[in-house]
Amino acid sequence: MIEIYKTQDDKSLKALSLNEAQSGSWFNLINPTFEEIQKVSIILDIEEDFLRNSLDADELSRTEFEDGNLLVITNVPILDDEGNFDTLPLGLIFTHEGVITVCSKENKIINSFNHDTSKFFDTRDKANFMLSILFRTAKFYLRYLKIINKRTDEIEDSLRKTTNNKALFELIEAQKSLVYFTTALKDNRIMLEKILKSVNSKNMQGLLKFEEDDIDMLEDVIIETKQAEEMVEMHRTILESMMDGFASIINNNVNQVMKFLAAITIILSIPTMLGSFWGMNVPVPFAENANGFICVIIISILCTMGAAIFFRKKSLL
Repeated sequence: MIEIYKTQDDKSLKALSLNEAQSGSWFNLINPTFEEIQKVSIILDIEEDFLRNSLDADELSRTEFEDGNLLVITNVPILDDEGNFDTLPLGLIFTHEGVITVCSKENKIINSFNHDTSKFFDTRDKANFMLSILFRTAKFYLRYLKIINKRTDEIEDSLRKTTNNKALFELIEAQKSLVYFTTALKDNRIMLEKILKSVNSKNMQGLLKFEEDDIDMLEDVIIETKQAEEMVEMHRTILESMMDGFASIINNNVNQVMKFLAAITIILSIPTMLGSFWGMNVPVPFAENANGFICVIIISILCTMGAAIFFRKKSLL
């Protein structure tokens, strides 16, 4: 899918066709086909591989200059159809003609730049537009982290009442999401710091003209990204401790059940053992006694009660 927009003088966002594309336009490619990549490549005179780099799900955050064009790949958080969180590469390509965003899936970061929010960004100001996307990315990490924490608290309350596999699997998914977030935010921070160091370079100034306000905004984006990274790492540590704690509780519960079953087995074996002794075809006590059966029953009951009291004192029953 290809969408082309350009900010107008009245800050409105105008949709364009490929034939109407002009300088200052924003080309938004979502899961583009081979033919769509070819068309954009021809119109903007960009290598097709430069456009496809962002479609690799394992691509790391980085920057790359090629033939006077700049590629910035950042990892953005996404919420899939099953309600799980993941990260996905988003490519930002800057040419002398305009801006291109490339992603293999539709995401809320890019969707938030629309006609309703057009007054907050300008596709003609490439540096500010890039920083707006990167700033929104850091904000979405924090937003999704709050959702993960809320889910984790609900799962914890559920596990306090009863331990079930479904809740444990949900905790594992949350832990996996935090691992993805930690890795992506670290790579994003390194990429942003690299951009900050090169804002005055010849290549960067030829494409993105950073004003003083843009540099301040870039520093704010780095701060937001660091904050998100630290918060994700903190909650990841808490979640790992929680998982270890629940694992210890489960092991302790299993041990208690095994001790209880062992105690019950010993208690029930006492009357069986006594019955076996008096069932032997040899002379035994009370064999000639008319009340011998009652005596054996009483002895079995007393021995069983004694064993039960003993295990009770040992907190095994």
